[in-house]
Amino acid sequence: MQRIRLRYTKRGRLRFTSHRDFQRAFERALRRAEVPMAYSAGFTPHPKVSYANAAPTGTGSEAEFLEIALSETRDPAMLRKLLDDSLPDGLDITDAVEARTSALADRLTASVWEMRLDGVESDEAERAVAAFVAADAVEVQRRTKNGVRTFDARSAVADLRVVRAGADEGGASGGADGAEPVNRPGGERCAILRLVVRHVTPAVRPDDVLSGLHVVADLAPPVPAAVTRLAQGLFDEESGTVTDPLTPDREAAPAAPPTAAGTATHRLPADGTPATA
Repeated sequence: MQRIRLRYTKRGRLRFTSHRDFQRAFERALRRAEVPMAYSAGFTPHPKVSYANAAPTGTGSEAEFLEIALSETRDPAMLRKLLDDSLPDGLDITDAVEARTSALADRLTASVWEMRLDGVESDEAERAVAAFVAADAVEVQRRTKNGVRTFDARSAVADLRVVRAGADEGGASGGADGAEPVNRPGGERCAILRLVVRHVTPAVRPDDVLSGLHVVADLAPPVPAAVTRLAQGLFDEESGTVTDPLTPDREAAPAAPPTAAGTATHRLPADGTPATA
């Protein structure tokens, strides 16, 4: 049985799909792509799909992960393309690797989030962030199916800052220091927050951090924040970065032996003219 790990996105209007909606769409994509799935045993067999730490409904994401088990071996790159073509735009399969290491969920210990706060001045956001970071604890409340729960939103936040518009999003630990005003359509103001949140119990979500900013600095955006998960993976305490959880599987893959044709293609003779195979 082959196991494949996939990274997928939730973009645009598809951010409002629930996790159950995505499960149904993904299982339809498996059938359309004719993926040879392995199935569970019992009276109601179902395809072996393991979902890891799905983002809340209403938030976008560039880094959702799942793992599937196949009854026949398939090339991960080809499988990624087939599944991506079978899903609606916005639910995009962006990476696929063969599982060669320990459980994927063990390497999802933190997330990098971006929150866009329309109608909020950057300097106002800076003051709120400074108050939040300086606090030893920030108690917030969340309504659950068992009633209202109070917990500390500060301890799970490894980094929180206001970033410049267009700051490099490749750095998973946050963004550029400082802030510049962001002009939105219609001349409206917008502050952009970048935060790194550890995956703890109870889980601390971006809206909990926003509630904490309201508690410590009375920050209240006039419209709901646009929230996107930029990265998810293993948190490095020393560097403060979140690493790609699929990297260990790539590094564990056996290297393909070089071919004679491939060697000849990259060889240059002494006179500098291209070599012929």
